[in-house]
Amino acid sequence: MPNSMSSVSRDIATLRRSLKAMDRSLRRLGPKLRAAGNGRLNGRAARPVRKLKLSPERRAQLKLQGLYIGYIRQLRPRHKAEVRSILAKKGMRAAVARARQLVRPEGAA
Repeated sequence: MPNSMSSVSRDIATLRRSLKAMDRSLRRLGPKLRAAGNGRLNGRAARPVRKLKLSPERRAQLKLQGLYIGYIRQLRPRHKAEVRSILAKKGMRAAVARARQLVRPEGAA
């Protein structure tokens, strides 16, 4: 029985050493994580994030383009070709309107 007790006490000592090492590592890691959360790595200041300055017209264009891409991805190749030809002839608004019709037929909505 003394053998098993010493084995348990050795395991406990090993576990304590491991926990101490983990505690030290976490204490060193804490400040680095806080700095990274502020957008800084190793305490250095981060490069400022560029703010996009979009005019209302450009924002509307991008929204329309997003609608176009969203609808065109759902279409079959024949319908895509039709919508692309409308885009070339009549413009983005007409192409989005036709793509919307092709994606959602009249009776389905």
